[in-house]
Amino acid sequence: MSIQTIAKEVFEIESKAILSLSKKLDFNFEEAVKVILKGKGKLIISGMGKSGIIAKKIAATMASTGTPSFFLHPAEAYHGDLGMIEQDDIVLLISNSGETDEILKLIPFLKEQNNTIIAMSGNLNSTLAQHSSYHLDVAVEKEACPLQLAPTSSTTATLVMGDALAIALMQERNFKDKDFAQFHPGGSLGRRLLTKVEDVMQKGNLPIVNIKSSIQTIISIISEARLGLVVVMDDNSIQGVITDGDIRRAMENSQDSFFSLVAADLMSKKPKIIEAKEKLTKAQSIMTKSKVNSLLVIENKRFLGVIQIYDIGI
Repeated sequence: MSIQTIAKEVFEIESKAILSLSKKLDFNFEEAVKVILKGKGKLIISGMGKSGIIAKKIAATMASTGTPSFFLHPAEAYHGDLGMIEQDDIVLLISNSGETDEILKLIPFLKEQNNTIIAMSGNLNSTLAQHSSYHLDVAVEKEACPLQLAPTSSTTATLVMGDALAIALMQERNFKDKDFAQFHPGGSLGRRLLTKVEDVMQKGNLPIVNIKSSIQTIISIISEARLGLVVVMDDNSIQGVITDGDIRRAMENSQDSFFSLVAADLMSKKPKIIEAKEKLTKAQSIMTKSKVNSLLVIENKRFLGVIQIYDIGI
């Protein structure tokens, strides 16, 4: 069997495992979402081994999409970290077999403290399933591992079930991009959602000409400013914009009269503009829709600067 054939077989097996999950959805999933939504505490997620790695990812996804959550290592919990679990917390326990010893040891404490237990396992008749308030079935037909030993399809199915929970909660909370940005201020998305145009616009050495400026002057100023454009102004009012593309087209179309052209002959009279207080996402949207790389920045109709696609950081 070729290497590519092996890979394709893994894709097929794990794809089938994911598709089978939709048939396993029942009231338990809906009720789990509802109880988390109504919960006054955190969502604590725990798993051992490979299930623990998946639990960490699910907890991270939950935390970044509006559901306060963190991962608790079951072995560490039994040696002191149980104090992290408060009475109002909801606990999601993950074990494919439903019989993982470190996970089962948590149940008496959680029952005593009246924590709601949501279980995620591949065995409906397991000890974990029987002692949970809600059970999410992540059983798979077979692992992608040919020895049926290494968790592969089962961990994929568990991860997808966790994503389904997170997205359902996200939508039920009406969680928006601006909310997402609050939890990701250091990322490029957070930057675009939180940063204003005035924070990144170029406002020094702005390339400005008047409507009678010669082509020689225009080319000189474009070269000096290195923004690929000049702004045509008259009485502190924006009249238009000339890009290096406009100049190239003029050279092709007006070869004989090119050096007699002035700014008024070349400028686009309706340049794309944006207010200085707008967010970078708005600037990105305008640029994408208008298929331009630069916007003129204004405030109360006064020209303040230029923002380019490179300033947004996408």
